[in-house]
Amino acid sequence: MNTVNLDTLKENLTFTGDLYIGKNFVVLPHTVPVTKELIENLKNWNFEEFISEGSLSLGGDIGVSSSNSSEDKKEKNNNEVVNESLKKALENSKLGLGNSDKSRMEVVHSVYNEYMNYINSIFTHYVTHRKIDQNELSETVKELIVFIKDNRRYILRVTPSVEQRTKNFLVAHSMRTTVLAITIGLQEHLPLSKLIELGVACILHEIGMVRLPPQLYMSDKKFTPGEKAQVMTHPILGYNILKELDFPMSIQLGVLEHHEKENASGYPRQLSGDKIISYAKIIAVACTFEAITAPRSYKDERSTFEAMVEMLKNANHQYDDAAIKALLYSVSLFPIGAYVFLKNGKVAEVTDVNPDNPKLPVVQLLLEKDKDGSPKTLQTNETDLAIVRVLNKKETDDVKASVEKMTVHSEKDTASQNEDKKMPNAQETVKTSAAKPQENKKNADGTEDIDISFFQ
Repeated sequence: MNTVNLDTLKENLTFTGDLYIGKNFVVLPHTVPVTKELIENLKNWNFEEFISEGSLSLGGDIGVSSSNSSEDKKEKNNNEVVNESLKKALENSKLGLGNSDKSRMEVVHSVYNEYMNYINSIFTHYVTHRKIDQNELSETVKELIVFIKDNRRYILRVTPSVEQRTKNFLVAHSMRTTVLAITIGLQEHLPLSKLIELGVACILHEIGMVRLPPQLYMSDKKFTPGEKAQVMTHPILGYNILKELDFPMSIQLGVLEHHEKENASGYPRQLSGDKIISYAKIIAVACTFEAITAPRSYKDERSTFEAMVEMLKNANHQYDDAAIKALLYSVSLFPIGAYVFLKNGKVAEVTDVNPDNPKLPVVQLLLEKDKDGSPKTLQTNETDLAIVRVLNKKETDDVKASVEKMTVHSEKDTASQNEDKKMPNAQETVKTSAAKPQENKKNADGTEDIDISFFQ
């Protein structure tokens, strides 16, 4: 990495590699010329130092043409390419979903990653131009809502890799939170217009962070009291950004109030439940659920099941009951994507909710198939197919690695007889550790500690 000082930046200069604020936030894509507007914005926000994997260029790189205006190049390289890539992924998803569970997951994962790129482009474009195209963002969110509605049980199984979270946690967090918030909104039967506003507010709920020193929102360390006080200003900064850009008041308030609490213990205005806008209530639940499960260097990563248990306990009544109920019935007590150990000794992945009982989700047995070749899917119950417990992180990683290994072998092996011999071994891989009794076995499914009767 090369260090670049602000006084080095001159109009029309380009770099052979992306220019970053901090370690990962792209302020200028490679081959895109520096503009006077960019320099002025960086000065106003007191950004003095940047890093780049490339070096200073005089404009002779591929993609840079002296015959085009710098504005055309910026739009072409920064927004249009990302938008076209997202549209193409959505079009391909409509054509190539098919019936295979694996192929559908791959397609959904691809679209998910394109939305991550899109959100990154929104943040980057605002940092460099102080602009956000509201109409384009609303249309993009509308497409995301339709995609989530059609692929809910697949997209809820997608989680950003540690690498993606580390590269830019603001983008990874905003994307995952938006998926959860829209899912909650769908469960609450919000009309499309309100779902779009909710989605826009959720994508932008952390936009105020970009007006803070980059070491704060790029850092993966625990904050000092002073740094925490700075970070706690981001809802106000985000509100001011959206106010300057003339976003609807409902979206402005959704961003401003997403850290308010029902019991008036939140910030920045310590509002109580009846004064908090509904969008902020939903974002607060989605944001908190996502944050609990996000890996950070200063805290242990927790499972989605543990996150759901914490949300259901709702200590001191911090969160809106209706939003928590919608989350519960959208992802179940044992959330979609979690790996569980069943009473019959099998290991399975939760793949869908049971609309009649959030404690008894639909699961998919690992590497076992029905007669038609589709994954073997079962409805859990409270007897022989009861969920004993959720696998811990190490067990889950072992299971995924085992499944991947078995899948590769089975794809290469054309003889189904050999595949049948391998399948029991996949379950055996985790049986030993998964079957070990837990210290708190009586609370294995969380029901004795959590009263969810008021949700039913």
